[in-house]
Amino acid sequence: MLKHIKTLPGHQNPVYALAHSDQDELFFSAGNDKGIVEWSLAEMAFVKVKMPVQSSVYCLHYHNDQLFVGERSGAFSVYDLKEQKVIVRVNAHIKPIFDIQTVKSKNELLTTGEDGTVAVWSLNDFKEVYRFQAAYDTVRTIALSPDEAEIAFGCKDHLIKIYNLQDYSLKQNLEGHKLPVTSLAYHPTGKYLISGSRDAQLKIWDIPNYELRETVPAHMFTIYDIAFHPSLPYFATCSQDKSIKLWDAESFKLYKILSLEKAGIGHTHSINKIMWSHDGKYLISTGDDRQIMVWEME
Repeated sequence: MLKHIKTLPGHQNPVYALAHSDQDELFFSAGNDKGIVEWSLAEMAFVKVKMPVQSSVYCLHYHNDQLFVGERSGAFSVYDLKEQKVIVRVNAHIKPIFDIQTVKSKNELLTTGEDGTVAVWSLNDFKEVYRFQAAYDTVRTIALSPDEAEIAFGCKDHLIKIYNLQDYSLKQNLEGHKLPVTSLAYHPTGKYLISGSRDAQLKIWDIPNYELRETVPAHMFTIYDIAFHPSLPYFATCSQDKSIKLWDAESFKLYKILSLEKAGIGHTHSINKIMWSHDGKYLISTGDDRQIMVWEME
């Protein structure tokens, strides 16, 4: 299923963020270091430090030849990969930014984080279009439905908030987790939403009514990320418990555990982010141990 093929060292501090580029073999990572790093999957090697940053980076997002960088300071930067430079830096929030997403159909950028607000920006000029208070505390994660009709926010107050993307009106609150919601992902066909929490459980919510279909006791500690395979019926999760798990996206059966204990190789600290390569051949993982690991899908 998945086997370790390479560990990429180089970061000096914990890593929180990963992002693709338009080129299959290139990806980016960032965290508590002073810069964003570019890596090559073709060479399985460090390429260069792409840009310096002024504070820790909690999220990266790629869209249309631009890399969006969300910082602890509450600012985000836009790095143009064609021009190879930062084209704008916006002081967006008064507290750290935890997630950034783009709504292609509306040509909008969304930022959210510790202040509980969601800010909507025009992708044309990066001016603020709209802002609303989604929670009174941290909004940790954003998931966009594949048809871009709805958007889900995972909040520190245990709630998942579903909004209509057309007008950003609140549709419903999902109550199921006992602790903060830390990860969200829609199934690629949009038939369900999956959530992960500090309570170490995965919850599967059927769409369109968001009825709770299943609860899976998935990990020992916080689930920090959920990533669906681009073409096969699997998804992966990663956790503060130092493990990555591969699941069946239909039956939610556990297929594989990637950890130091189970596989003899793995991360030694919390795993903060995972990401599939565009072609689904590789799973990339990173976390507090400062390592980036590449796993091959067999």
